Order: sequence, then structure tokens, then C-alpha cells
Amino acid sequence: MDEFHISQLINPEFYINLEIAGHSIGIYVVLFIVFAETGLFAGFFLPGDSLLFLAGIYSTALMQELFQIESDFLNVALLSTLVAFAGILGNTFGYWFGAKSGNYLYNVKDNFIYKKKYLYESKVFFERHGGRAIIFARFLPVVRTFAPIIAGIVRMDIKRFMVYNVISSFLWATTLIFAGHYLQVWLLDSYGINLKDYIEYIVLFLVLATTLPIIIKLAKRKKSDTVTEE
Repeated sequence: MDEFHISQLINPEFYINLEIAGHSIGIYVVLFIVFAETGLFAGFFLPGDSLLFLAGIYSTALMQELFQIESDFLNVALLSTLVAFAGILGNTFGYWFGAKSGNYLYNVKDNFIYKKKYLYESKVFFERHGGRAIIFARFLPVVRTFAPIIAGIVRMDIKRFMVYNVISSFLWATTLIFAGHYLQVWLLDSYGINLKDYIEYIVLFLVLATTLPIIIKLAKRKKSDTVTEE
């Protein structure tokens, strides 16, 4: 067994290939992480988009832990459905937590796993986009963790919330998982390129692709605020 290093906690491949007593538990870990990252405010640091993309690449191995499915399409479709349901449950729990906690989170002091600024950023994002924020947030790290909590705090209509919740969960899961799986199949069949040999580069690209827009937007907002003050 390889020696564990704390940096592995942000490496999605670590979770997918996780074993206990010689038994693979990757599928269970993936589903729990999806739930935690979309439903528990302390789960914002967990891999999200990169985890689903890699889950698509490793879909056959992951699903073999549950079922033996011969159809490649059904295999990926079922994995996407399971992940979507985990996301729906996560967002529902986040909404419930926000509704129950009220404004408590705004009074909690910053610590290692909780930063109040993430809550304010998500609130601004939610107020600007309304119900669509639930859909947009699925594809934005950190924001997707707090969006359902904010929806609960501001008492968004639960029926309206659930509609966006279901749509966003299936859209997020199917887009990334199908993309990872069929890009792997196409590159392997057409050019002999195995994406499993380039996981580190894929993760780095996805992290930059999902966080760079947020960084740029925050930088523009800060510049705008500075100009206003002057």
C-alpha cells in the first residue's frame, strides 16, 4: 500500500481508486463526495468537476463495484444518474440546513474550513441570478457548496428550488461524466491516447478552467470598487 500524503485529499484519482481491505469502494466515495460538496458547507475544498470527469474515464471500473453491465451507454448513464441523485440529495440537505440555521452562519468566525467571504460571494451570485444560480452554481467550485444554503436562508420557494435542483444535478452529472468517458473512448480508439496517463494535467486544466473565471470576475469587481472609492 502506497504511503498516504495529505495532498491526496484534493486529488480526485485518489478517491476513485480507494480500497479498503482489498475491496474497491470508489463508487461509494464518489457519491459521498458529490453529496458533501453540494450539501455540507465544509465540503467546498473537495474535488467536484474534476472528480466527475475522471469518474467518466473510470466509469467501467466504478460501476463494476455495483453491477456487471455489458452496455457501455447504460453503464455511463447509470453512473450519471446515481451521481445526479447524490447531488440532488446534497443540495436538498444544504437548503434544509440554510433554512434551519437562518443567519447563524453570518455570525460564525472564520476558521480553517470556513470562510465568511465565501458565503457573501455566494449570496451576491444568488441575488443576481435568482433560481438560475442553482444551475450556474453546479459548475462553479465553492459557489455550488453555498448556493443551496443561501437559497434556504432567503427562503426560496421549495418547489421552485427543487425544479432547479433536479435540472442542475442531471445537467452537471451527465455533461462531465459523459464527456470524460467518451473523450477517453474516442482518443483511445482513434489515436491510441489513454487519458489515464495524463490525469494530473487533466485535473490541473479543469481546476484552472473552473476557477479562472471566478478569479477574473473577483479581480474586476475589486478594481471597480477601487475606482468607485477614488
